[in-house]
Amino acid sequence: MREIRQRPQFDGRSNRIGTVVVACLAMMLLAVGGESATQKTKAEVKSGEKAAREAAVPFRIGEKLDYRVAWAGFSSAASIELTVPERRELMGWGTWHFRAAAHTLSPMRSIIPVDDQFDSYTDAATLESRQYETYLNEMGQKQNEIFHFQAEGQPADGHTGGIMVSPGTRDPLGAAFVLRGVDWKRTPEFRAPVFDGADIYDMRARMNVADETVAVAAGNFSVSKISIHLFQHGKEVAGTNFTAYLANDKARTPVMLLAEMPLGNFKVELVSAVE
Repeated sequence: MREIRQRPQFDGRSNRIGTVVVACLAMMLLAVGGESATQKTKAEVKSGEKAAREAAVPFRIGEKLDYRVAWAGFSSAASIELTVPERRELMGWGTWHFRAAAHTLSPMRSIIPVDDQFDSYTDAATLESRQYETYLNEMGQKQNEIFHFQAEGQPADGHTGGIMVSPGTRDPLGAAFVLRGVDWKRTPEFRAPVFDGADIYDMRARMNVADETVAVAAGNFSVSKISIHLFQHGKEVAGTNFTAYLANDKARTPVMLLAEMPLGNFKVELVSAVE
């Protein structure tokens, strides 16, 4: 098993806009799965059995969500596309395949060209992450990594070189989808560990407002407002505040995401959806 380690930086730069943009989107959606999913995962680990039943989810194969990102005076700094390409078997696990593609847009692209892709394989029964892939192409430099998640106490699947994680750990992209299944009426606060390819965070999410209206490029939506905070070693990560707005409909679509980060304030808003 590989140890969790710090991801190397491109030329020592810490301002890679593509990674930050997608992290902005994903980190605001880390409250994943709901309490029942986490408890189920722990029970399965103890028994050494894989889940047979699939979790109920509000998304489907073929779903496509398009977002635009505003940052630092750029109203269209970047675009993000979230898709559900397929359901597939991965090393004996039934998984959902999620994908995010991020691209900077003109005029920012002339300053910081970015074309990144992130793939998540999330267990269809427990909603915990099985594999997370990052394909970074930023300012002319490429870096690809694949992280196989192995939960502590879980039966070995024969795969070597994985990342040992706590049961119920998610990756940011998978979390961005399964947050939509949380029953916030019964879950006033949700906590879960998340591994982003470099660090482990303790995510704590709470619903602030059950019903308000927001206007984005895709239209007007009745939404639930969720605040999200990240912790490491018991202390909140400084300089980061996240708010997610989820549509109050069957699909529970992420409509708008706001982030206050050291690099500035980000706004991610839905442009179009094929659900």
